Amino acid sequence: MKLCRYGERGAEKPGLIDGDGALRDLSGVIDDIGASVLARDGLRRLKAIDPSTLPRVDGTPRFGAPVAHIGKMLCVGMNYADHAAETNAPVPEQPVLFMKATTAIGGANDAVVIPRGSVKTDWEVELGVIIGEVTRYVDVNQALDHVAGYAVINDLSEREFQLEHGGQWVKGKSCDTFGPIGPWLVTKDEIPDPQKLNLWLEVNGHRYQNGNTRTMVFGVAQLVSYISRYMTLMPGDVISTGTPAGVGLGLHPPTYLKPGDVIELGIDGLGRQRQDVLAYPASFA
Repeated sequence: MKLCRYGERGAEKPGLIDGDGALRDLSGVIDDIGASVLARDGLRRLKAIDPSTLPRVDGTPRFGAPVAHIGKMLCVGMNYADHAAETNAPVPEQPVLFMKATTAIGGANDAVVIPRGSVKTDWEVELGVIIGEVTRYVDVNQALDHVAGYAVINDLSEREFQLEHGGQWVKGKSCDTFGPIGPWLVTKDEIPDPQKLNLWLEVNGHRYQNGNTRTMVFGVAQLVSYISRYMTLMPGDVISTGTPAGVGLGLHPPTYLKPGDVIELGIDGLGRQRQDVLAYPASFA
């Protein structure tokens, strides 16, 4: 299934994309796409519904983040060897973890606003993993049983804030609009192997990133298992699994986003995003 949330920010409704690509309204069946829906029983009930019985939504509504009330957004740094190399960083021996504030989260096609004072706002296409079950100390071989599905994420980063302002990376990762997710959540039954997905990103029609999840240093199952050793993962939590080479920081010379740019990105089977880049100040509503 492809599950989504559509409508204006703060008033999104749950939806489903049918086999023909049409948006169907789920608000008569569930209130929203949250923890109870993402658990095995919740997904099983939705899968039993004939999409043709659901109201069709016409037009081109906004897609919000496909999960409501995300409790944690965890990110993995340097999880592609080629990205580590382009930023002159060693390939990590253990996953590098950091948090992105949930206030950064937005819809797949919402505008990206360059923060006040920023001169190094960067892009990062990433595979997002959405947790479906309470997960503690899970074995690698069972880790994917705890996954509800996958989504496209743009893990936007302000490199000066991240690397030159001291402390941890979270400051450069958590600016408003820096976490577009979606356009939808694709349940794991449609993605038999998350380590065989092409992912790409373009700015103004120029392709900067072109990778495949098979080159991750730590795969999805390893990441879920590893993180569950240090904290409980809850249904609706999101893991952003790292980016391949081609970010602006790694170019010669480094190249960063500016107002008027257009970012487009996507992952096989998970859809695509498009974001207009705006100058600060701009409305986040």
